[in-house]
Amino acid sequence: MRPDTPAENVDHNAEAARLERTAGLYPEDAEHLLVQAAAHLELSGDRPSATALYDRLLSSPEPLENPQLVRALKAANLWEYGHEAEARAIIDGVRASSPRDPAAWVIVAEALESHDELEAAHETFTEGARLLLKGVSEPPYSTHPLLFGRHRVRRMLGAGHDEWDALADTLHTAPVSLDELHDPKRVWSLGSDNPAELQAEIARLQSELTTAREALSRPFPVAVLHWPADELAELLSAYPSLSSEYPSHEEHLATIEASLRELAASGTPNLGIVTGTVPSYEAFAASEASSPTDTTLLPQYATTLAARGLAVSWPPRGDVCWCGSGRAYEGCHGTGA
Repeated sequence: MRPDTPAENVDHNAEAARLERTAGLYPEDAEHLLVQAAAHLELSGDRPSATALYDRLLSSPEPLENPQLVRALKAANLWEYGHEAEARAIIDGVRASSPRDPAAWVIVAEALESHDELEAAHETFTEGARLLLKGVSEPPYSTHPLLFGRHRVRRMLGAGHDEWDALADTLHTAPVSLDELHDPKRVWSLGSDNPAELQAEIARLQSELTTAREALSRPFPVAVLHWPADELAELLSAYPSLSSEYPSHEEHLATIEASLRELAASGTPNLGIVTGTVPSYEAFAASEASSPTDTTLLPQYATTLAARGLAVSWPPRGDVCWCGSGRAYEGCHGTGA
């Protein structure tokens, strides 16, 4: 599914099935793929099947990268189809575990908020912010939803601004301010008989919609990371532990071609290749508050480069191979394609 596919045109059950099949082909990515599949099942209205996928992940013998996020998603889903007691118990467990992932805090806080548990939602947003922003001078991008969500709930509770609300204001860059965006009175104006109030609200909504559409109007390929020979040599010299990922440059190139062919065979469209550089990768690792030796950063780095429009389509549309050899693709890595 392309990122810009209109929601009404998505067959969520078919997309969930495709993601499950892909997870079977790539077990190392199963957690990410099955979470996406469960989201499509939720959107299709098949919430029990989504819960079954979350349970499948949580009962897997393989350790999960982010089990608390999976539990948070399961809790939010359960509450939506009548399993409030179980959802509350899971939410309490997630909060008690003090996860280091902001997304888990946001999911459980928004679940509470959506069921009018505003005080509990405020406490949850605050707990997460206090844990993850302690000693942090510049909040990482991943923590912004915590601050925005906390600001929203405080506006609904009628609380005055505090330091974190002011910080949220400075981080928010959309044309509509957070105070306007989170003003509970906005919903009242939609039912107003005053044309001026209604027009003002329409203008605000159009601004928000434009921002959302701009974010979704940049489709980018599913991209595989390529290191040129000199960059790979520099990378392994600086971070020798990555040699387990890249035994040799020749094997690295062969793995790229094989991975792309497998993705194509599984029905994945819009494939591409992004070329990495060591300084860019180090900067990306720093932005994620992680070490370049963390191998889980490599696919994230590739996705980030693709989202910036730096991917080239695969298979090559011209004669030259993607690897940089200068030879024709058919006579290089395209042999037997």
